[in-house]
Amino acid sequence: MRTQLPTPVQAFTHPRLLARLAAAASLAAVAGCTDSPPLTTATAPVAAASRGVTPAYAIRDLQGDLGAAGFVGVFGVFDVNNAGDVAGSAVTTAGGQHAFRWSQGQALDIGTLGGFDPMLNSQAAGRTSGRVLSIVSDITTLDPLQEDFCGLGSTYICRAAVWRDGVMLPLPTLGGNNAAALTMNTNGQLIGLAEDGVLDNSCMAPQQSHFQAASWENGAIRKLDPLPGDEVAMALRNNDNDQIVGTSGLCSNTFYGGFGIGAHAVLWDHGSPVALGSLGGAGGSLAAGINNRGDVIGASSAADGTLHPFLWTKASGMRDLGLLSADPADAANTPFQVNNRGQMVGSSCDATLTFCRGYLWQDGAFQDINDLIPASANLYVIVPLTINDAGQIGGLALDLTTFDLRAFVATPSGNAVGGAHRGPAAGSVPLPATARAQLRRQLGPRRR
Repeated sequence: MRTQLPTPVQAFTHPRLLARLAAAASLAAVAGCTDSPPLTTATAPVAAASRGVTPAYAIRDLQGDLGAAGFVGVFGVFDVNNAGDVAGSAVTTAGGQHAFRWSQGQALDIGTLGGFDPMLNSQAAGRTSGRVLSIVSDITTLDPLQEDFCGLGSTYICRAAVWRDGVMLPLPTLGGNNAAALTMNTNGQLIGLAEDGVLDNSCMAPQQSHFQAASWENGAIRKLDPLPGDEVAMALRNNDNDQIVGTSGLCSNTFYGGFGIGAHAVLWDHGSPVALGSLGGAGGSLAAGINNRGDVIGASSAADGTLHPFLWTKASGMRDLGLLSADPADAANTPFQVNNRGQMVGSSCDATLTFCRGYLWQDGAFQDINDLIPASANLYVIVPLTINDAGQIGGLALDLTTFDLRAFVATPSGNAVGGAHRGPAAGSVPLPATARAQLRRQLGPRRR
């Protein structure tokens, strides 16, 4: 079961919302701890998925709760923590986007570093209790280089920040104008990237400055060096053991701007960069997630030029996980996050990102999430960006009645039985022109 996305699909590419999915379309064009056990599912009796059987999921549309907080649309769910609290970014009535927190049916507009200014944008993520979040936010100062570094759709400088119990505080850069805190672990370590002020006319436009992977703890910034021979880097996920993953390369082949493109997948183990290798293709590689066992998931160009998901462990190195099917509609596959029980979520798309569907990977097999939700569900899962240790999944879906984009949370509810859930399905769900027009109205100059 697949759904057709608007063209160009870059309408969805904003920081963390498709931060790795946009890379799936781009990596093929990019120039060139302790030992971990094999990735298996733990025995904790949290969900049917952990016992090697097909799980069933209840799915919740968050739009009603977001609407009560003053939001009219959604950009994405970027993290769901183990308590079920959600962090993301949603569309305001003024047409911008603000970070939000959702907990127990209540949504909260977090605002920006400039307060609730409708001209400014922000986004939130994080794996803490939900009362501390990592933030990417515009400030009121225009970027002298006009880079739109964070892909927020403006020429304001963007900064990394931390939100704690209702107060948002900016974090330092590495000497440049812009910085982005993309997520944080349960210990409060924030990670992302920051400009260092080194100008370079070889950078991918509109970027003009070098940027480095970074982490922040107790308000202080730490630079994470790129791999030897590389000059820029970005950190995308971290675990609770000071292990951080992302990508590094040259400024001419590595780009952030709201989506990740990278030359080399990298693991920073207690600050030291480790090259994770590749799947043999001439394109790039990007490490997208890591769990507390040190299992790394990501995407890399294969020898045939297609993008494949990989699993890397210190014991076995990089392993190609293959594609969902031989159908050309499954030609590009990029994972987003892996939990501590070995479950991974991601999106499978065709080479042009016309068709996309969200999947769950566990026990060595892919499952279309749309086959696991109730037959009566009115949502089609396009981009599952996050999964917690209870198996809850959050991300972006399509409303099959209005064809609007929705934030969702899917919660394991037991085994799929008979016709109660959709089960394997065929066909496509085309996104009509009205939905494309809605995206154009929502995103305006943010479309790429």
